[in-house]
Amino acid sequence: MTWSIIARDPPTGAFGIAVATRFFAVGSLVPHARSEVGALCTQALVNPTYGPAGLKLLTEGVAAAEVVKRLTAADAGAAHRQLHVMDRAGRTAAHTGSACVSWCGGTHAEDYSIAGNMLTGPAVIEATADAFRRHADRPFAERLIAALEAGEAAGGDKRGKQSAVLLICSTEDYPDLDLRVDDHVDPLVELRRLYEVSQTYYTPFKRFLPTRAHPAGIFDRTVIEAGIKATLASR
Repeated sequence: MTWSIIARDPPTGAFGIAVATRFFAVGSLVPHARSEVGALCTQALVNPTYGPAGLKLLTEGVAAAEVVKRLTAADAGAAHRQLHVMDRAGRTAAHTGSACVSWCGGTHAEDYSIAGNMLTGPAVIEATADAFRRHADRPFAERLIAALEAGEAAGGDKRGKQSAVLLICSTEDYPDLDLRVDDHVDPLVELRRLYEVSQTYYTPFKRFLPTRAHPAGIFDRTVIEAGIKATLASR
């Protein structure tokens, strides 16, 4: 099941993942990311243990290729798995097991990696990559959504649609954005709607939350509301 894109945003150092599939609640199992550490997706006959184990290795500074090697070598079911990883330096590595359901495969370039299985064909991967490159002038989250939309237009998951996720981590121990569509007739349409809703209040509000640099954050509600109002008025 599933196709996904892992990417890094060079201006901010943020790691982002976007995933779409004909499977329930893909966001609960497939994407894993940690700020200033890296990201990975475990898919096909998904192995959820790859997530915590892979992030631990990435936190220790293990390179993406070695992470893939260690996780798959220890897994008797590796032939049925698909895994791709990006480390803190933006290096990528991937594994597509010999027993993954066709069409399966992926591509990678500087600052992104795309992988999928049970797809209508390689055009899904190609369209996803092309859209991500073409929309370099757009906000990072929008690039990721646009990439999946292009992949879906090229055929997507050959079984159909059901769920999608957008996960972005940058500087904090909590994500910048974690949007999940668990069960929907058109999950990418709903994912884009949720993203647009997030920009109206949620994203401006997050600027006032506690951070590593400012552990208390801002808790004066008057200041918070004035700041949100000013942000929205400037758009």
